[in-house]
Amino acid sequence: MKRAELAGNTADNAAAGTGAEEAKRDLLAALIGKDAGRDRAVAENTRRVVRASLGVMMDRQSGRRRTRSLALASLLLALLALGPFVWLIADDLIGGERIGDIATQASLWVCVLCPAILAAVLVAGWSRSKP
Repeated sequence: MKRAELAGNTADNAAAGTGAEEAKRDLLAALIGKDAGRDRAVAENTRRVVRASLGVMMDRQSGRRRTRSLALASLLLALLALGPFVWLIADDLIGGERIGDIATQASLWVCVLCPAILAAVLVAGWSRSKP
């Protein structure tokens, strides 16, 4: 039996030899480029997925920017619209008029209700855009 082992005629050596030969064939196939078509298809699919996800991310970002700019524009318009009413209230109260006058009451209601309505609209729009 020792002579057979020394000669290399055992089943273990035969299995090891086929494994080594298989590794050589795999290495040779990789060097020749037999799987280049498969690698190219994987790379194209990966590029497509990355490009699509980039497009989705850019769409979301532009939507956020648009929402932010609309909210800022709404707040600025509200401040511009409410400015005269705030000035009128301050002028009436500093000038010694009573808070119970009709003009002062109307200006107070406008200054209270307009921001509340604007805030309700902004919250409704924000909650509608959330998933």
